[in-house]
Amino acid sequence: MGKHTRFLPFTLLAAVFALTFSCKEDKLAQDFTSGQADSLIFEAGVQKDYEHMVSLVDSLERVGSISVMNADRWRGTAYYRQGQYRSAEFYYKKVMDGAIETTQDSLAYVKSARRLSELLLIKGDYEGSLRVAMPAVQKLQESGYGSDIDYAILLNNIGCCQLYLGYDEEAKESFATARGHYKNRWQTDSTSRGYQEAVLGTVYTSQAYINTRHFAEAAQWIDRTDSLLTLYHEMPDARLEYFDEYRGRVYIMKAVALQGLGNLADAAKAYQSFQATDFSKTSSALIYANDYLMAAGRYKEAADNYQNLDKMLAEHGMRESLDIIQLFLLPKFRANAWALRRDSAVAVGMHLCDALDSAIVKNKSNDAAELATIYETQQKEAQIAMQQANMARQRMFSSLVALALVIISFSIIIFFRIRAAKRLKNAHRQLEEAHEKLQVAYDQLEETTAAKERIESELRIARDIQMSMVPQHAPERQGLDLHASMITAKEVGGDLYGYLLEGDSLYFCIGDVSGKGVPASLFMAQATRLFRTMASQHMMPAEIATRMNAALTENNEQGMFVTMFMGLLNLKTGKLNFCNAGHNPPLVMDSPLSAVTDRNYPFRYLEMEPNAPIGLWPELEFVGEEIENLKGRPMVFYTDGLTEAENKQQEQFGEERLQDLLCHNVLTSARDVDAFLKREVEKFRDGAEINDDMTLLCMLIE
Repeated sequence: MGKHTRFLPFTLLAAVFALTFSCKEDKLAQDFTSGQADSLIFEAGVQKDYEHMVSLVDSLERVGSISVMNADRWRGTAYYRQGQYRSAEFYYKKVMDGAIETTQDSLAYVKSARRLSELLLIKGDYEGSLRVAMPAVQKLQESGYGSDIDYAILLNNIGCCQLYLGYDEEAKESFATARGHYKNRWQTDSTSRGYQEAVLGTVYTSQAYINTRHFAEAAQWIDRTDSLLTLYHEMPDARLEYFDEYRGRVYIMKAVALQGLGNLADAAKAYQSFQATDFSKTSSALIYANDYLMAAGRYKEAADNYQNLDKMLAEHGMRESLDIIQLFLLPKFRANAWALRRDSAVAVGMHLCDALDSAIVKNKSNDAAELATIYETQQKEAQIAMQQANMARQRMFSSLVALALVIISFSIIIFFRIRAAKRLKNAHRQLEEAHEKLQVAYDQLEETTAAKERIESELRIARDIQMSMVPQHAPERQGLDLHASMITAKEVGGDLYGYLLEGDSLYFCIGDVSGKGVPASLFMAQATRLFRTMASQHMMPAEIATRMNAALTENNEQGMFVTMFMGLLNLKTGKLNFCNAGHNPPLVMDSPLSAVTDRNYPFRYLEMEPNAPIGLWPELEFVGEEIENLKGRPMVFYTDGLTEAENKQQEQFGEERLQDLLCHNVLTSARDVDAFLKREVEKFRDGAEINDDMTLLCMLIE
């Protein structure tokens, strides 16, 4: 027997062992169905053992029990539940970019789209959320995979985005369709789970309408939530604490909506109903109740409630971050400031500054940690891919060895081993090159992303601080209908408005600072502060303009200026003393509204003295004017962001169009005039970007 053939029995035995090992690995991959694998992963998530959850996903993906897309979906879920939203977003986007090949992939796509669209919605990236949710709904309709709750949540996310972007009718249709799918779920589910999901959906819808100040629509959805809670309470497995909590939340939303609709008495009754719930005694509820208290101007009660903020944050394990500052500390500062608790406001302001500094540092650290996690997981995925490739090569190699030993000779086995080794070496080299490129890419991503998000966060906080400097609510006085609003072209802007009511005297102003962005917002803050200070000293508008000009021209090296219209209105006699400092002429009706019979409203532009803008030249003496009686005669004040709004053809809205709209449309209140003009401007823009800040102030005294 030759020296090669005498080893043949041993090599055949090795081949049989290799084939057996290969079959065992194939069997291991088949031991779990996709449903069983998902159940194992889900159970690990229920136990909140997220490290084991990710490890389990890696193992099941390695042996082929779950697809790559489904593995990425579960990784995203693990990071989402740990609050590592950037990592979660990374994996959900990987699922969105994957190719759907199986039913498991389709379900992974739908579940990831739900979570990703929600993450983007919370971040305020409404267009991004729509780009995820709308194709997902279309795939659901085409494939039939997914459940009614998947449809409902995606449609609800779409509706919220549409509402925040100003597409009210489209949002209404999306919410109605979502409600139909929620209804299908609770009608087919014998447990209370379907009602819970429907309650959450209607709560989100109600809150979206409240946030966009669509209070009438909010009231309708709040009533639907209340009805669902009643049905839920009748279920045998209903949880009383859940019912009590959401009934309390419904009362607060109802109070906010009724307050926004001007139904103050019923709003106060809804708040009293909230106070009768057990939920109202918790620290979370006291903070939540401030939505109504701030809207109702009950600032002292709101300030008292905010004393429970630290307790609430501790109970929920929430630490101070940029989101906590925006959601809680800024409103706490406003509540104390508007309640005239100056010491408390100063203390909260100092705490806010310290928290902001700490939150920015912590945010950078968290970003770096999340990027490191993504990078480490990428390495892990590369190892999994390499192991899968090795396993596939080993199975093929074992089969070839056995076949070669039977058919040809031992030399062919050596040949295949050499070739496999070369392939492995090339694959290793390519993997190292890819690793180096990936490292460079992540270093760049970390640097640019951290800088971008820091700037965005600081600008968002600057906008909140700026918006807190203009009045959030018009003074309530019988016979006075006053409403103002402001839309900025950038994160912060240079428009301003303000009013101060003392007895029968109403001081008001509207203005437009030269330029946009942060410099304009700083100049706007100075102008707003000076106006309120001098108005509180009971000066006439011309004197206020003269003194403001003297203050703002001093050390004005940038040459900035502000156009302003400021007035002093006697609410008893209707007499208006005013001074126009280079601002757009307001529109006023020639005759009282009650005298109009043919629905042609005689609005005209007010002719005024040509005073210069404030801040250009020192030692100017501004000229004041007066109108003897404005009772029953509506006035509309605006900045040039309205008349100079441009469409995609760069055509301007224009003063003539503005006058024509007011002359030929029935508008019953100052709020209606404001909403009507903003809709018309948006319709005129037809999707074009906002080119300038736009502010409106509408007023009527009876």
